Amino acid sequence: MTVMPMTEKPEAEPPIHDVLTLTEGGSLARLVHRGEVYVLRITRLGKLILTK
Repeated sequence: MTVMPMTEKPEAEPPIHDVLTLTEGGSLARLVHRGEVYVLRITRLGKLILTK
């Protein structure tokens, strides 16, 4: 897995990412921030939970 470092962009609006794209249609996605892996989960009620 190749992880590209995140850089600040001089844009007025932050990027928008579709959660179902991140989870590839499932309910879980793993995100890497500063070398740490986090899990983004969609609950049965459609809420988002981010855990380390």
